[in-house]
Amino acid sequence: MSITAADIMTTQVTVVTPHTSMAEIASLLASKHLSAVPVCHPDKTLAGIVSENDILKPFRESVRARRDWWLGVIAEGEELPQDFLDYLRQDTRSAADIMVPHVFTTEESATLPELADLMIKHAVKRLPVLRDGKLVGIVSRADLVAAIARAPGMLV
Repeated sequence: MSITAADIMTTQVTVVTPHTSMAEIASLLASKHLSAVPVCHPDKTLAGIVSENDILKPFRESVRARRDWWLGVIAEGEELPQDFLDYLRQDTRSAADIMVPHVFTTEESATLPELADLMIKHAVKRLPVLRDGKLVGIVSRADLVAAIARAPGMLV
């Protein structure tokens, strides 16, 4: 009997909606010690995924320098009110703005070798598990390694 995604997936998946703010997502990732969360519509259909990397992108030096340049262009020597400048600097993006919309997914029947192949081939750390197009779980690389450690002879 093969071990499948259904056997090892996390079924109580922490998710966010497309409207969840970037600050809320960062707080959720930090408080739950997660590296990513699926973005789902209310009907549990998958919209995308947001990872720590997606949260960090706006803080790269090149992005900050570009934002500062735009603020300078807007000001053009004029004194802009501090509250307006603070508003422009504020990050008001949501999950829909920063998520990766094209997510590699799997089904509950996928075997360990199939899951490993998908993760390696697409260089992903986790695979949302869908049933009838709706999120029912998630399998991480750690889940795969733990399954291999529990039953090394069951991989074939």
